[in-house]
Amino acid sequence: MSNILIIKHGSLGDIAQASGAIQDICESHKNDNIYILTTKPYINLFKKNPVFKDVILDKRLSRFNLIYLYFLMKKIKKLNISKVYDLQNSSRTYFYKRILFKNAGKEIWSSSLSTLPKNKNKDEFDKLSVLVRFDHQLRSSGINTKHTLLPNFNWACEDISEIINKYQLKKYILLFPFCSPHLKVKKWPHYNELIKIINNNLGNQYEIIIAPGPNEINDAKNINAECILNNSNSLNITQLATLIKNSSFVIANDTGPAHIAAHLGSKGLALFGKHTTAELVSIERENFKAIQVSDLKKLSANKVFERMLENIN
Repeated sequence: MSNILIIKHGSLGDIAQASGAIQDICESHKNDNIYILTTKPYINLFKKNPVFKDVILDKRLSRFNLIYLYFLMKKIKKLNISKVYDLQNSSRTYFYKRILFKNAGKEIWSSSLSTLPKNKNKDEFDKLSVLVRFDHQLRSSGINTKHTLLPNFNWACEDISEIINKYQLKKYILLFPFCSPHLKVKKWPHYNELIKIINNNLGNQYEIIIAPGPNEINDAKNINAECILNNSNSLNITQLATLIKNSSFVIANDTGPAHIAAHLGSKGLALFGKHTTAELVSIERENFKAIQVSDLKKLSANKVFERMLENIN
């Protein structure tokens, strides 16, 4: 029995995307102890997954914080890890590799760099979609990739019947009108207009709800929809996943909840401006689609409503 380490720091959408890759790694190491190194927002989420022997917290403090770095590396070395699957593929995790396994190849440290195709440089490789890159990395590392291209985030769901009963939710359309303050380019500004159109055309068929994150609760007051909270707090990731899974339709900016919806098999739409493409972030699935425009401000609420009608039934 060997000890295996997976590294996946985040963000939320990235965690949902990596679910298939993580599943393939775990199925290929059924007889091994599997550990995962992640950040604080995802500790409890990964602890829900019984495949992990333990979940290790990386506070991602400055690399010049030598005391923190020493104790984190010491903790990992103590596990006597025989193979690392770096699904974060960041400059930080490359830095960790140089400390833990300086000269290791893909047989010990699997990353996009250690498995880089011979005919591509890193910049060219990074132009491929996220899931295609994961698939190449794992296949090059000897993993049978049955799930990597088809991530399934259903393992993250939990029972939220108490919340459903409190808000008397039956058929509902779930909107995610927010985004990180430093990523305003992702924010579509016409959600209230869309809500008005839905109400005028679909009457009482669907309730329209939102589920704001911890820093979005005040902003939620500006959206004309039912705000779903858990005792005045935002839902945690597993509660949010179930709320998304049970929805009739999801409309979201290009944020974590959109990727959760895509990889839960939910029906929905993600709205993309010029910041990236839906193809690059691997968000379109059988039930979940994207609208891609050059300027989100010019994407009309009527256009989004029309696309919703095409896919909701």
